[in-house]
Amino acid sequence: MNEERWLLPAGIDEVLPAQARVMETLRRELLDLYASWGYELVIPPFIDYLESLLTGTGQDLDLQTFKLTDQLSGRMLGVRADMTPQVARIDAHHLRRDAPTRLCYLGTVLHTRSDGFAGTRSPLQIGAEIYGHSGIESDTEILRLIMLTLRAAGIRETYLDLGHVGIYRGLARQADLSPAGEHALFDALQRKAVPEIEALIAELGIGGAPARMLSALAELNGVDALARAETILREADRPVREAVDYLRRLADELGRWIPDVSIHYDLAELRGYRYKTGAVFAAFVPGWGLEIARGGRYDDIGRVFGRARPAVGFSTDLKELLRHGQHADMSDAAIYAPWSTEPALQEAVDRLRAAGRRVIHALPGLEQDLRDPGCRQVLVERDGRWELDDILAE
Repeated sequence: MNEERWLLPAGIDEVLPAQARVMETLRRELLDLYASWGYELVIPPFIDYLESLLTGTGQDLDLQTFKLTDQLSGRMLGVRADMTPQVARIDAHHLRRDAPTRLCYLGTVLHTRSDGFAGTRSPLQIGAEIYGHSGIESDTEILRLIMLTLRAAGIRETYLDLGHVGIYRGLARQADLSPAGEHALFDALQRKAVPEIEALIAELGIGGAPARMLSALAELNGVDALARAETILREADRPVREAVDYLRRLADELGRWIPDVSIHYDLAELRGYRYKTGAVFAAFVPGWGLEIARGGRYDDIGRVFGRARPAVGFSTDLKELLRHGQHADMSDAAIYAPWSTEPALQEAVDRLRAAGRRVIHALPGLEQDLRDPGCRQVLVERDGRWELDDILAE
């Protein structure tokens, strides 16, 4: 058993020096990017009362949340699986502004299970949200910020996938589905299980135009999905047609701001269906089956915290960004310095460190291989001055 103490739980990882340095550099770059757009950083707690974490968006996160009992209060606590409910509470309860508020955040979240094969259960979640504005403009800003985030991470080949929860929600209402029937059909739609969808439609007694439209929904994906939807959904009630029109206007707006980004549609992809209220979106990397970033509109998310406000935002995992991005080599050579309190040496060391160089002091009593910590230069004294010499490889 002792031999296995170095093992980590499945889906839990640690970050070693080389990757940690790249990760920290990207973290700073992204937070600076968001700040330049007016997003203020907030830092919610890692652990919270369970009812706060499972409020609004959190209802979808119940199975993903680790739960424990608070020994002080006896109340149930949860380790956050998503930071969005906490950020909504900050906007609604603590800030209470009337004007639109832009917030960003970064921190570890913990999942009881991974999202996919070999996926992490401890993502380093980073995201941004706008509270207090409802419309295409704020949706567009968040989508632009997604693309800038991916580019900052060195991810060049991406495409956006757009959908709208109002389409399925409106069709379910038009078909007069019960909550159980709506949930069952929703589940089959997420898996694109066409035979199961058709069987469910028949079993639920749906006929006529609603049956034809719900049956076709799983096939309404791709770059031409909106054009086909205008024909297939022409008999839909007004909220459905308005949702399709909204997606078209959103795509037109994106075309003006980020014309080089490929836009796909999936009208049956309903990420966060139970709490999203409008457009939903995700960014994908070709050849990777899971989204690299996700988001959408969730108006009134702050209602349970005492103040309903429209909201839209996105999040991604910093670890996944590093996994898929192209990064410059940051393993710059360190400088070896002898252990000495000699003032001229310390001045040289301080000057180099102030310039961003890594200087490693020798520790007395140890036989040190200068190449081991990545040293490529050494400080040597010549005529009372400390100068850099290259360390020649043997």
